[in-house]
Amino acid sequence: MQIPFNKPFLIGNETAYIEAAVRKGKLSGDGYYTLECQTFFEERYGVTKSLLTTSCTDALEMAAILLNIAPGDEVIMPSYTFVSTANAFILRGAKVVFSDSHSHHPGIDEDAIEELITPKTKAIVVVHYAGIACDMEKIMQLSTKYNLFIVEDAAQAIESFYKDKPLGSIGHLAAFSFHETKNIISGEGGMLVINDSSLIDRAEVIREKGTNRNKFFKGEVDKYNWVDIGSSFLPSELTAAFLYAQLEHIDTIQHKRLLLWNTYNNNLQVLKKIGIGLPTLPDYASNNAHSFFLICRNTEERDALIATLKNNNILAVFHYQSLHQSPYFLDKHDGRKIKNADHFSECLVRLPLFYELNTEDILNRIIPLLYNFFKV
Repeated sequence: MQIPFNKPFLIGNETAYIEAAVRKGKLSGDGYYTLECQTFFEERYGVTKSLLTTSCTDALEMAAILLNIAPGDEVIMPSYTFVSTANAFILRGAKVVFSDSHSHHPGIDEDAIEELITPKTKAIVVVHYAGIACDMEKIMQLSTKYNLFIVEDAAQAIESFYKDKPLGSIGHLAAFSFHETKNIISGEGGMLVINDSSLIDRAEVIREKGTNRNKFFKGEVDKYNWVDIGSSFLPSELTAAFLYAQLEHIDTIQHKRLLLWNTYNNNLQVLKKIGIGLPTLPDYASNNAHSFFLICRNTEERDALIATLKNNNILAVFHYQSLHQSPYFLDKHDGRKIKNADHFSECLVRLPLFYELNTEDILNRIIPLLYNFFKV
């Protein structure tokens, strides 16, 4: 029997809520379940405002519009991230300036950012890789010192914290993902979090195709008009209904994922003795068990490991390719070496981790294969 890398799952009232959404007679977005999801985030995590979107990509694109990113602006972000992080700002004409990761962890090296800041820098986008917090105190100090916007790409970071603060609640803006590979899923789906209250009204306009339709439904205007740029960023109520059913069981989901993550971690510490890297948690970061990964010693070892696992019906995968090395960006890069990002692109492999995975599968199938492969 094959163990996939990921498997979508039902845990509660997903199908019942989808049927209920149909019966309520409103499917186009901003209905009952959309508001329930947004309220959940605002109450559980203390964010100022949350707006459900069709994807995390859309949330990031909304963020770029909200910050008035324009040609000539520079935006700093890690090279080791998904293309959506960069695309959102490239689409507005910005120059993306890539920063490196830590040597021991794929997250952005906070101490390497300041030297990249110029008078043209307008924003820093941090990515909480695998749900492990960046050092947000250092990031917000840069924001204050240079008057920069901070965007948290929290796609993988639901239920993760920096010290006692939920990720996504610290920067001016944040984006979450509910893609089927995330802890909480709705197939596709995302959320823009607005922590700067001065941006809320415009965010609602941008999300509604650039109209003040939301104010019309609130009775604040007698008709709605085209008042700004925007697009159709609202998900349907079917997506929101599925998502809300998952949010209701977030504690159960997280308990299981942490059990699986700890099963890996407790049994793979021996690999560190031969130079294989494991996830590391800084003192200020919590663990939301989004991903468990190994950092092999070279690309050949990484590829051989993936092949060995596949030959035994276990699907493991590598992750991001450094964006500064991508075909699209290669001739736009300033030529700096971004060695740590390249190292993770070449050596990191993610192991299966999903809600319906059993600890027995990890202990009896995956761990023995890893021991045998690495000869420990």
